[in-house]
This record gives sequence, C-alpha cells and structure tokens, in this order.
Amino acid sequence: MSKKVKITPEVVAEHGLSEEEYEVIQDRLGREPNINELGIFSVMWSEHCSYKSSRRHLSKFLTKGDRVIQGPGENAGVIDIDDGDAIIFKMESHNHPSYIEPYQGAATGVGGIMRDVFTMGARPIALMNALRFGEHSHWKTKQLVNGVVAGIGGYGNCVGVPTVGGETNFHKGYNGNILVNAMCVGLARTDKVFYSAAKGVGNPIFYVGSKTGRDGIHGATMASAEFDDNSEEKRPTVQVGDPFTEKLLIEACLELMETDAIIAIQDMGAAGLTSSSIEMADKGGVGVLINLDDVPQREEGMTPYEMMLSESQERMLMVIKPGKEKLAYEIFEKWELDVALIGKTTDTGRLVLKHKKKKVCDIPIAPLADDAPNLNRPYKVPKPLPIINSSDIHETQDYNDALLRIMGSPDICSKRWIWEQYDRHVMTDTLDSSQSGGDAAIIRIHNKNKAVAITTDCTPRYVQADPYQGGKQCVAETWRNLTCVGADPIAITDCLNFGNPEREDIMGQFVGAIEGMNEACRAFDYPVVSGNVSLYNETNGVAIPPTPAVGGVGLIPDLEYFSSISGAKEGDTLIMIGETNGWLGSSIYLREILRREEGAPPPVDLDVEKINGDYIRKLIRNKRVNAVHDCSDGGMAIAACELALTNNIGVHLQRSSGCPLHAWLFGEDQARYLISVEKNSVNPILTTAEDRGVKAYIVGKVGGMNIKAEGAFDLPISTVREKHENFLPELMS
Repeated sequence: MSKKVKITPEVVAEHGLSEEEYEVIQDRLGREPNINELGIFSVMWSEHCSYKSSRRHLSKFLTKGDRVIQGPGENAGVIDIDDGDAIIFKMESHNHPSYIEPYQGAATGVGGIMRDVFTMGARPIALMNALRFGEHSHWKTKQLVNGVVAGIGGYGNCVGVPTVGGETNFHKGYNGNILVNAMCVGLARTDKVFYSAAKGVGNPIFYVGSKTGRDGIHGATMASAEFDDNSEEKRPTVQVGDPFTEKLLIEACLELMETDAIIAIQDMGAAGLTSSSIEMADKGGVGVLINLDDVPQREEGMTPYEMMLSESQERMLMVIKPGKEKLAYEIFEKWELDVALIGKTTDTGRLVLKHKKKKVCDIPIAPLADDAPNLNRPYKVPKPLPIINSSDIHETQDYNDALLRIMGSPDICSKRWIWEQYDRHVMTDTLDSSQSGGDAAIIRIHNKNKAVAITTDCTPRYVQADPYQGGKQCVAETWRNLTCVGADPIAITDCLNFGNPEREDIMGQFVGAIEGMNEACRAFDYPVVSGNVSLYNETNGVAIPPTPAVGGVGLIPDLEYFSSISGAKEGDTLIMIGETNGWLGSSIYLREILRREEGAPPPVDLDVEKINGDYIRKLIRNKRVNAVHDCSDGGMAIAACELALTNNIGVHLQRSSGCPLHAWLFGEDQARYLISVEKNSVNPILTTAEDRGVKAYIVGKVGGMNIKAEGAFDLPISTVREKHENFLPELMS
C-alpha cells in the first residue's frame, strides 16, 4: 500500500478503527496520519494487540505467587521450580488463520508460541494443544482436522520439541470457526531470564531470523474481526512457517543469550516489526529510529506499510549492548540466519521510520500503548440454565449400548489417530503423556530427579450453561489433573476464546467466566502468569461456544513419588474420593444418549476441591495408590473404562449410592478421583479420609478382562476398545 493513499473514512474503517479512535489519533498527532502511521495505529489498537475489550476484566486475575518470577505483561510467564531452574510457558490462539488455511495456520501457531518462550531465554521442552472442530458430519471438518493435525505435527516434529498432550472436541458450535490453541513450556535458569524492555539510549537494534515478505499483513486485524461468507478471501493474510529456520533461530538465540550481549529481545509475532519495536520501546521508556532499507526482504518493492505490518515468521528483534555488534553478527551468520543492524534506541519517545532517505513515519510511542482503547463494553451475564433433577432424566434401557455410544462419541473417543502423528519422546525426557488416557503429561527436568506436569482443559458445554461455574471448573480440572500425577499445581496460562464482544450476551459470558476462573485461582493459590484473548470467533453472527482453555503447570519435586492412570493391578480395590450425587445437567450422557444439551452444569465447591486434591497428593507421596484418574466427562463409568483400557485389565463397579443407577454411573459431579489401591491400603485410606473430612468409599475392584457395573453393563475390554478407537480412523479414512 502506497504512502500516497488518501485517508478517507472508508480507509479508516478498512483498518478496523472507529471514528472516535481516529479522532484520538489525529488529536495525539496534531495532524492527519499518513497511511504508514494509520496502519501502525490500526494493528496496535486492534483487539488482538490492545485487548481493548478485555483488559479491564483481565486485571481481576490473581497474578502473583510465591513461585511467580514474571506474570502477565511479558512474552510468557515465568515460575520458579527450585535449584535455580525456571519454567517459562504460555498458550495462544491461531484460530482464524487455521480455519482459512489449516496446515499453515496451525503450524505457525506452534512456531509463534515457541518464540514467545525461547525469546525469554528458555529452551522449549514440551508442546500442548487444545483443538475444537465442528461436528464430525460437517463437510469441512475432515479437511480441517487433517490440515491442523498435520501442521502441528509437521512443525513440532521438525523443530524437535515433543508434543505431549492436549484435548480435542467436536461440536456444531465450531462449524464455522474452529479453535487452535497452542501451548509451549520451556526450561531456563532463573538468572538467565530475558525481557523485552529496551532500556538505554543509542543502543543498536538488530533484526535476526528470516527475511520479511508480504505474508501475514493485517493478520492481527483479521484476528480481531468475525468471519463471513467471504472469509476464504483472507487466505493471503495467513503466514507461512519454516520449522527448520525456527530450529536454527532457537539455537542462535540461546547461544547469544549465554553471553552478556542482549539488553532486550522480542519475538516479531502479531503485527510483526510494528508491535515488537513499539512494545520494546514503550517498556524501556525510549524512542526508536529504524531504517527500513536495512530490513532483510525476500520480495522486491516492499513498501514501509508492508514491512511494518508483515507477519512473516521466524523473526526476532533485539537491542544489543554497544560494542557487542560483531559478536551478534558472528553467531547469527554461523547459524546461516539473516542478521541486520536496522536502527537504534533514541531519547525522543517516538517511532521514526526512514525509507529511501525519507521520513515515512514519525509518531509518539506513548499513545500507541497508553492511549489504546480500554473499553467498558456493556454486558449481560446470562442466567444459568435451570437445575435438572437426575431422577427426571430418562434411564437408558440398554446400558451396554449406552456405554459403547459414549466411549465412541467424538469427545470421549481415543485421539490416537491425532497423537500418533506427534513425536512425544524426542528430547528423551517425556515420562508420560496425557494423550493416551492419562491426566497430565510429565516431563523430567533433564538430568535431574524432578519433573514438571502439564495439562490443558476446558469444558465448553459447562461455560455455555453457566459461565461462572464453567469458569471455575476449567481451572479446577487442570488443578485436579496435575494432582492426579502427584504434582504441586503452581500456575496457569489461558486462552480465552469467545464470540463478538460488541454483543452484550457474549461479553457477559466473558465476564462471568473470568470471575469464576479468578475465584478458583485464588482458592487454590494458583495464579495466572500469561495468556491470550481471542474474540470475534463467529461466522455470520453465530458465535462459538465460550471456550476459556486453561493450561496448568505443576512441579513433581521428587520422581520417587508420582502417579498416573497406569499401574492398576489384578485384585486392586477401586475407591472414589469425592461425593457422587449423580449430576447429569449439561453432561455427556444427556447429550450423547438423549440428544439434549440443557441443564445447569455441576457446581464447583472450591473448598472441597482443595481438601480432596491435597489428600490425593498425600496418598501418592505415601505410596498408597497404584493408579489415579480424574473423574470428569462421562462420570465414573468413563473414568473406569479409561483406567481399564490403559492398563488392559477389567474393572467391576459396585453400586455405592442411593442416586439413580444411570446418574451414579454417568453423573459428572466435580472434585472426584478414582483410585486403584492394594487390599492392605483400603482401610488406612478410608480411615484417614474420614479424619480429614474427605468423602471416600469403595466403588469396585480391578480384575478379569471385562468392564462391568452391577445391574448395568458387562462388556469385554476388546469390545469397548474397538468402539473407543474407531471413531477418528473411520472419520479420516
């Protein structure tokens, strides 16, 4: 786009700016902006970069804790895991690009989240993802699944970072707008964490990585608008990734970080060179002068507008200490990456761009950050759906059929077809992944006797039914899943996926979910240290189900004491920790067997969650349990099936409650854990549980080769496994 473009109301609107926002820009500049300046304001004030609809609500979150080194505001969150080790992690969305171009959209989502982590000095050690697709019968679902999974695997596998878990759901609410949320976890030293504040005047600014092209221009703006029937035309705004260059960039950056050359470093993510330069300058309290002629370019005739808004991948911006320029050149040239000195920090507090010896942009940096809109959008928190009494819900007449239908349903079925395309064991420190039935992935800290546990969770149908309870449950389930492997939960990242915030009902979902999440975080002392907001996830006015995905990280301080779903033995007793009341509102049973999506979701009692979880970790560290599994989607019956399939051993459930049989089996009451224990541990567990005020009771035993429940189902493991495994291969065949 030429700098000679006349700024008309139509051009302003094309850049996603309101009349009021444009008036503020003119006021701050004291004049009309040129097209380069307008483009810069448009991306910096976009929803994707400025969080203008959400940041007043995000400020409610608990963000500090004893182990928090860096909370929200940097490229990623940082937590202390003892011995001078730090974990750096974050989750982000790449929803719109992945719907338009699934392979590259998903691949560049993985690449981008890794850069957020290694730009802070961490070596990436694990990847996770949270995926939501439309209903399996939709004409586009197969193509999208195929492309997204191939993109995630293709990028992560090539870089050599294990993809160790995640979640995949299917629902008609995502037919027109899938969700691709990527999470990365990295390992650093606490004394070698790097930040983005470009402090000091006269310091050289270096561009490193790949050349700049025209891909991704207006990517941030596209991510801040809803889809319509012409969204396919936005394909040119999707970036193209190169995992091999990313691998070189990781190694080169980490090598330079071993020196004392770096003052500040920032990934060129959304809005590319614009956001990286402005954020570094704003945090450092300086100005920036950039000569765009020195920016490495892979296409001829690129304009300042295109260079500043390009979202070409595998690029970083660095501020280097004076006198260290030669060292930076040597390291990046050794790794065969583009490296260029493109500017310097100044004392002007302005972003000044030069191109072909002319000044093409001169704007104050403060308004780009400080004056970004901070909207107080009106909202209407939706009324929770009414409570449904389990006795009013139809009892299946064929429990064998009901169990098989649920085990083979899109949300519950095995995701083997997906995770077998991911390398889970590269780097050799993956002790367990959450992909084959477990609750959390376990990654050993290299050459040490400790590990981090990682999980991602969200139950959108709960959030849809009651945003507040659903928000609490998202956080509580990650806390439970980390607890299941014996980890001390430390902190979370999030990816808040919602529809159009200009609608009061959607904004109400967002506010309600945040309030529920925050309450859970405070109850567990489980702060939010990083995250992402993705709004406008809708097509032609139809919004996705509200999906606040949460990624949790915990520490296993001693690998002598951890657990998993594996380990159940013939003759073990099955004990349920937590009360079973048979809650069927918004349940998988109600949806898959009766085709009803209604009813209030199960309430989340945070005090009970805390007491029960603390007790489970105590049992694990006292080596009282052989296997532990969170009881969630599908209730006790599904938890028991997953335990049986993972261990290839039968289970026999025995009625232990007065609630209706179908509710006892498939109710989704929260704060529950199914544990498999040896005979001599049963009485001590029941006794100590009672002393602690924990509800604990025998629900069955382990043994044989059938999965059965008293008065309900009785099926060979092989039959259940076949149904569980077949959905995705049949869909993708």
